Amino acid sequence: MSQQRAPGSQPQFDFEHDPALEAFIEDRAERIAREQAFVWRFRLVTIETLMMGALVLAAGLALGQPAFLVLRASVMVAAGCFASGILLLSLSGVADRGVTHIRRWRDRK
Repeated sequence: MSQQRAPGSQPQFDFEHDPALEAFIEDRAERIAREQAFVWRFRLVTIETLMMGALVLAAGLALGQPAFLVLRASVMVAAGCFASGILLLSLSGVADRGVTHIRRWRDRK
């Protein structure tokens, strides 16, 4: 393969293959990706919780039910949705760490 010239007056760097540097970059990128994935999953659970609560509230009010009864039901549905979402998040995190631990243990053998 021919090397392409950098446009303009940019310097052209020729880095040597450094396995330690690549391992450091991969570990850091993996850690950042895991942290961002958790934040996005938590946001998704929160949005779904709000949507379910609002949906129950709107449906109850549209059907002419008493406001306090509908409000209580929507809060209960939202709490259940949030609890199940957090439980699912936690269990998926535990499973991910378990698989990672088993994979590293298997690679060491």
